[in-house]
Amino acid sequence: MTAKTITKRKSAAWFVPAGLVLLSVPPLIFGALRLMELAGGPRNMPANPLFVATPWPVVIHILSAAVFALAGAFQFVTGWRKRAFGWHRAAGRVLVVCGLLVALSGLWMTLFFPRPSGPNDLLYALRLVFSSAMVVSIVLGFEAIIRRRDVLAHRAWMMRGYAIGLGAATQVLTGMVASFIVSEPSALSTALSQGAGWVINLAIAEWAIRRLPAQRAAVAQAARLMSERAGAAR
Repeated sequence: MTAKTITKRKSAAWFVPAGLVLLSVPPLIFGALRLMELAGGPRNMPANPLFVATPWPVVIHILSAAVFALAGAFQFVTGWRKRAFGWHRAAGRVLVVCGLLVALSGLWMTLFFPRPSGPNDLLYALRLVFSSAMVVSIVLGFEAIIRRRDVLAHRAWMMRGYAIGLGAATQVLTGMVASFIVSEPSALSTALSQGAGWVINLAIAEWAIRRLPAQRAAVAQAARLMSERAGAAR
């Protein structure tokens, strides 16, 4: 591994957080517009009397999701994570709290906001499943590093939690695709497009998780070779 190759890999490592931040922009804009509306500003989002009547879970959900999406993206830069380990650990604790707030506020709104019966049952079930899965993933990820110092398990579970938390971003894209396929959106098409957003994110996360041991082995081998060459040169 040459110095040029290492530099290229370091540059490429920033593509992931940049892409994640870019993906997060649309839902963050929608969330900011909703917060402005709840604060008495102009109405630029579809009216939702439930949000106006009980705004606190909506505010918690949007603010914690913004921190979770943006700060979480930079946890994927391996080199920076190693060089600024103190930042990584402090930011990680903040992200655990924010991630749990995202999931639990989403669960609260799903369970306690009145909902019409019938076709929306599928979306209701999906929200319960994925919000609960996000809580479990974050708790297991935190437990893996705090109690067992299992870095691979920690990274895997936190990646799953982040993937679920970023579901709203991918759902913007899947919703656009669904609008092209279905001329008039229905409760079923909405549920399927939102479910697809979560499934796509988790599929990508699982693909990345499967590569973690191979990446660690490659890095260890490269470090060994560089050490051997340095020793031979001396």
